[in-house]
Order: sequence, then C-alpha cells, then structure tokens
Amino acid sequence: VQLQASGGGLVQAGGSLRLSCAASGRTFSSYTLGWFRQAPGKEREFVAVISPTGSSTDFADSVKGRFTISRDNAKNAVYLRMNSLKPEDTAIYYCAARPFWTRPVAYRPDEYNHWGQGTQVTVSS
Repeated sequence: VQLQASGGGLVQAGGSLRLSCAASGRTFSSYTLGWFRQAPGKEREFVAVISPTGSSTDFADSVKGRFTISRDNAKNAVYLRMNSLKPEDTAIYYCAARPFWTRPVAYRPDEYNHWGQGTQVTVSS
C-alpha cells in the first residue's frame, strides 16, 4: 500500500487542523493505520492508531482528548483531527500502515511496513 499525507500547515495555539492520508491498494481495509510525528532533533513518536474496521483506536497520552483518528475504507483514507493544538505539537506528521491488528497495539515505528512522505504541522504560540 502507498500512502500520501496532506493537510498540514501553520496554525496558532488553540487552533485545529485535520490531516488526511490517502492510500492506494485493494487491501486497504485490512490494514492497521497509524499516525506518527517527528520534531526536529527528536525521534519519531507514536500519535494515534486505528484498527482495520475503525472499531478500535488508541492515542499517545500527550494527545488524548485533543486528537481523534478516523478512517473511511470506501475512500481509502485515514484522518487525524487535531484540536487545541499546542506549540509542542509542532512536527512532521507521518501516516503509516501495517497489514494486521494486534494487541498490544503497535506503538513503535519499526512495526509499520508502509509510510507516507509526511506533512509539516507548525503551531505558533
């Protein structure tokens, strides 16, 4: 599966953005999809994940209650809605996919097989 993220931009603290990730591939609906982010000088970190059917989600503690993840399997797309943005949310955001859902949830970047190119999110104070 190939992924392409979009929707990033510059927003003031407290604002909102919705990231989109478009995917190609006939087996999209069987993939677990995740969002990760990487700030300058830091390692890539887990943000959110959604199961193939969309029935299960999980979030990093730092974004719980502010971010939501959703998917539309008919459109081969996954979304990350980000509310109450903070300057520390500034990073390049990546969507990622892995071909199955597991418990415990896959939080590490090396557990994902496919990556999009990233979209920059900048939150000004």
